[in-house]
Amino acid sequence: METVTIESDSIQLDQFLKWVGIAQTGGHAKMLIAEGLIEVNGETEHKRSKKLVPGDQVYIKDGGTFKIVKE
Repeated sequence: METVTIESDSIQLDQFLKWVGIAQTGGHAKMLIAEGLIEVNGETEHKRSKKLVPGDQVYIKDGGTFKIVKE
């Protein structure tokens, strides 16, 4: 599991996927989410606007697991 530090209180899921390099564009992030390849805290997430907060764990199929912490 990789730890990812954010400066703000939250980050949207699609922005997070671009920030960590899993998605190259917003459209790519949308596709990954729509295909059910992303889990947040063990549940498949289908909303790209899902707000991630420190303590959340994001699993990307074939992309690894990330834990969000605050700076």
